[in-house]
Amino acid sequence: MVTAIGRICAVASVLGAALGPSGGVADCECGYSVNATSFPFTDLLETDFLHLQNITLDSDWVPQNYTVNSLAARGAYGKNASLDNVVANPLNSTYEWTGRGVSGGNPGLQLYVRGGVPKDGLIPMGEVATARVDMLYGSFRAAIKLSDTPGTCAAFFWVCTPCCGASIPTTLTSSQYFNDTEEIDLEFLSSQLNASSSPVNLVLQSPASQQAGFDAAGTPTFDLYQLPFHPDTGYHEYRFDWSPERVSFYADGAWLKDMTTSVPTSPGHITFSHWSNGNSEWSRGPPAVDAVMTVSYLKAYFNSSAPSRQQDYYRRCTNPTATNATCVIPLQSVAPDPLSSDGNTTAHTFFFSQQHNMTANQTIYIEPKKSQASPMVMITMTNGIAVML
Repeated sequence: MVTAIGRICAVASVLGAALGPSGGVADCECGYSVNATSFPFTDLLETDFLHLQNITLDSDWVPQNYTVNSLAARGAYGKNASLDNVVANPLNSTYEWTGRGVSGGNPGLQLYVRGGVPKDGLIPMGEVATARVDMLYGSFRAAIKLSDTPGTCAAFFWVCTPCCGASIPTTLTSSQYFNDTEEIDLEFLSSQLNASSSPVNLVLQSPASQQAGFDAAGTPTFDLYQLPFHPDTGYHEYRFDWSPERVSFYADGAWLKDMTTSVPTSPGHITFSHWSNGNSEWSRGPPAVDAVMTVSYLKAYFNSSAPSRQQDYYRRCTNPTATNATCVIPLQSVAPDPLSSDGNTTAHTFFFSQQHNMTANQTIYIEPKKSQASPMVMITMTNGIAVML
């Protein structure tokens, strides 16, 4: 249960944010936009993994727990996603944005692929997905440091929930494995990373890629893009902006490519996945030793397909032309690397959810202090009323 003090502090904090410092309307009530002239997105989901103590207590996220055999995994081995391979490694101090994690090594959310040949034919892997499955168009941004151990695939992607015409669930469970005929994907193959090569695979999975055995390389919605930096030596922000007309890919704020065919039209969710299936044409592997992908944040600004969320938006956005009714999402143009010499500057990025008065009517996760007995507090703001979930 949530302690009384924890409840009061959490409600007071978010209630103050909703009403503003003087009790007036909040900023960002009409949403969040990529620039001053673009249409706003109604909802947000932001997670600062550099300071998150326990991923299992954050109701925004669902660590995945499933197995698929080698046939379903389309490789020489199957895959075994489990919580053991999803590890929170926050910074030692809540006031710092630089340094090693509490367990040493790269700070943030760590997703492991375990090394060695698995006796059961299933390669252990880590995967985590958003609980919300109603994301329909938006701007999605993540800061990630990749593994330099050959034999894995690290992926940051959106996938429809579910595909293939099935009914849409209201939230994600820990054991759902989805087909990928509608998917927006940034994938990094550690075997492709070396001193002279630093590519990212930009992919829109589609019925055409399904017909090709889920090999998107021969379709118009695939591009092997050489990055101007080494993604396995530091953290960088990867981003895709998704509209009905196109998907645009970015790295550290710089545009990489637009794709305008096979653009998804269904709602879905965000997933981080680090896996290997022994496929010699893709992930290769398994890795000889444990390999880790580390995520320091996710920032998602999107429209919701849920009727209740759409109604909330129209109730709160009564004057779209009012000052600060729509908030522009800050551009991250430098690598947000907590391991760099100026990590306290570059890794200390902007979160609307860490500001006062900028998340009215949004459902946000508030992690309690270590002295509290509560695992978490969830608050949603509706019509100026704070509701404990």
